[in-house]
Amino acid sequence: MNTTFDVIVVGGGHAGIEAAHAAARMGSRTLLLTLDENKVASMPCNPSVGGLGKGHIVFEVSALGGLMPKLCSKTYLQARMLNTSKGPAVQGLRLQIDKYAYNKLAVEMLQQTPNLTIISAMTMAILWEEIVVSAHPEHVEGRPVGVEERGQSEQKRRITGVRIADGTEYHAPAVVVTTGTFMRGLVHVGRTRYRAGRRGEDAVYGLSDTIAQAMEAPLGRLKTGTPPRLVRESLDFSQFERQESDPLDFLYEFDPVKAEEKIPCLIAYTNEKTHEIISSNLHLSALYSGNIKGTGPRYCPSIEDKVGRYPDRPSHHIFIEPEGADSNEIYPAGLSTSLPLEVQLAYIRSIKGMENAEIAKCGYAIEYDFIQPTHLTHTLEAKMVKGLFLAGQINGTTGYEEAAGQGILAGINAALLAAGKEPFVLSRQESYIGVMVDDLVTLGADEPYRMFTSRAERRLVLRQDNVFLRLMPHARALGMIDDVLWQKFLDEKSVIEASVRHAHAHGTQSELFKALHSVVFTADQQAIARALLVEKLSADGLPVAALSSRALLSVHAQVKYAGYLEKELIEVDKAVRYQQLIIPASFDYAALPGLSNELQSKLRHYGPKNIAQAQLIPGMTPAAISILIFQLRMCAEPLSCEL
Repeated sequence: MNTTFDVIVVGGGHAGIEAAHAAARMGSRTLLLTLDENKVASMPCNPSVGGLGKGHIVFEVSALGGLMPKLCSKTYLQARMLNTSKGPAVQGLRLQIDKYAYNKLAVEMLQQTPNLTIISAMTMAILWEEIVVSAHPEHVEGRPVGVEERGQSEQKRRITGVRIADGTEYHAPAVVVTTGTFMRGLVHVGRTRYRAGRRGEDAVYGLSDTIAQAMEAPLGRLKTGTPPRLVRESLDFSQFERQESDPLDFLYEFDPVKAEEKIPCLIAYTNEKTHEIISSNLHLSALYSGNIKGTGPRYCPSIEDKVGRYPDRPSHHIFIEPEGADSNEIYPAGLSTSLPLEVQLAYIRSIKGMENAEIAKCGYAIEYDFIQPTHLTHTLEAKMVKGLFLAGQINGTTGYEEAAGQGILAGINAALLAAGKEPFVLSRQESYIGVMVDDLVTLGADEPYRMFTSRAERRLVLRQDNVFLRLMPHARALGMIDDVLWQKFLDEKSVIEASVRHAHAHGTQSELFKALHSVVFTADQQAIARALLVEKLSADGLPVAALSSRALLSVHAQVKYAGYLEKELIEVDKAVRYQQLIIPASFDYAALPGLSNELQSKLRHYGPKNIAQAQLIPGMTPAAISILIFQLRMCAEPLSCEL
């Protein structure tokens, strides 16, 4: 049996399969170690992918050649575009997924991936060796450190492999750890608690200690949860509101697709009786009894947390979502809980349409170990351990999408390291994945991190519609995109550029410009714009009629927001040029004219080392950053500072 590989990936969740798929796709001999090969890419919580901010990440995984978008296209049940009343930068695609079909297809696609070996086993420890670090901080093991390797001069150790439960050791120069909620996982239902990585699966003990020891990083505890699953036949669907799907001709993949609703989703509401039952039993909740030590997600609270925090709210939404096309279980999104089973049943039956509800599986909370991501570089490699990469919930994030975005980045960099090539870094100026990683490795995580469009300073530039224009050239250079898809991309790029040029060339009073400049680019306005573009550009032989609505939205955004985009790109260039501008430890923020007391206090508290870190401070404004850059540039000249 072969025990030597180029890349080893530990964990078969959404981060793990992206890492393994990416590394294998790039030619690395890759081993995926997971507890059960048949449970890869499971969806233990919400059976959906995407949403505001999260959907942007999935599009970026698609542009980089990842697996999640391919799985979504073939297993979705319903498609909706959120925030359509607002501009294209803050809209978000969300797909309801058949979780069982998704898992089955993921297994099949991974098994068919060249260079990939999958073994069902529990990983107990990572293996490493000490390395010789040059006394010169700009050298590691006697060689110069490049710009992309900043932070790696701290490395003291080199990863050599992993050890599984039966004592077998597998060796590789790069290991990606994506353990989800399994590291010392502890499930809570009321006052009952037991060890588990998730429902029905063993927790992993010992692995987190070896990682923390190698990285010289403390372990933290986080918490997440899931609602009970309800028996479909026990619900009265006539009492629920229907949540309509949207007529879309694109999903997350590059190629157009006509989206159709296969199974509807519905909406129910809690009421005062529901809240009364929950309030009178809060002392039985693991969250309120003090049994849970981990910090839970701020933006996905349990139902008892909502009732406890907002006692004046008479009602909360519940989204009634199918778990699969052929599944008899319903997922009531919004009812995540750690209350005892009998209390779960009581408050559920107080909800209109659920009076006779039966629980198929009880809801629970789970807490688990994570590593503070400030101990990682922007490639998701450990600062102290060469070749060790972490991705997903082990880095303090929550959500399948955030995990997939980290997984593909870690997998790419693991393959590059194994091949002796330069690392790949995504900046926050060019991607939401870059925003997420920069947030994590710079600010760390004190609660489960979730992506929102508001986290991106340049969200007008980082839209869903232009994601392939932004990132697919990277994927091509990395070997993640084949010739056929690359040619399709080049053809679409040519049509988009020609359409934008034509719209601007014919002036603001032209019929085409007016159609593209609409406040909300509706289906009717898209049809008008498409017809006009076909009429104007068909003579040039450009396949305008074949453009998906996503590509047409890109034309619309580039025309409507041209002036704003130009300013944004100037700001992006400025940020790139000045982000490494050093802020002296002794810098006096009180002396900065025009800087509020609040921002002065925050700057002193966080003590940023450079402009890039200062930009990440919550509440920091572009105006304040400009003042800071100006003053720092002045201080570069001693005479100017004296003035």
